[in-house]
Amino acid sequence: MPSEPPVSNPRGLPAFIAAEIDFGPDGRCFGRDIIPAVLETVTAQVLETPAVTGPDGTVLTPAVYRSEISQQIVRERQEVAFETLCPPAYTAGFVATLQRALAARGLYAGAVSGDLDQATGQAVRSFQRDDGPDSPLLSITAARRLGIVALSDDDLAILNN
Repeated sequence: MPSEPPVSNPRGLPAFIAAEIDFGPDGRCFGRDIIPAVLETVTAQVLETPAVTGPDGTVLTPAVYRSEISQQIVRERQEVAFETLCPPAYTAGFVATLQRALAARGLYAGAVSGDLDQATGQAVRSFQRDDGPDSPLLSITAARRLGIVALSDDDLAILNN
């Protein structure tokens, strides 16, 4: 069961960020994301009345079909957890570095203010959407890909081999 942070974040994280962070007993922080279900609409032609043919094979009355539309779940809705930075890491300097890294990739066009605002959250979401959570909350993996947090020991071992 997640515990509460020892102290509240003095920077006052925006509600859209702070509400999504769970504090693990081991001191690591986790964000949550919902992967929505994927539905597919299927239209099928269902035989209502078969064709009537004569003795010589000619069609006397054509078959009658009706369209039947249904939806099928292709992928179930999923709730996923991902490791994120704990709130004390979101200093003005860190957020400014994040904004510069996102701007360098053409994802953030705002001022490098050091404020974790909605525009920064949307840029984070755009950056990590393809191989991470579709969330404005920065994952550790995305932060490492941006080069703004230290690599893990596992990442370093891969690079050194």
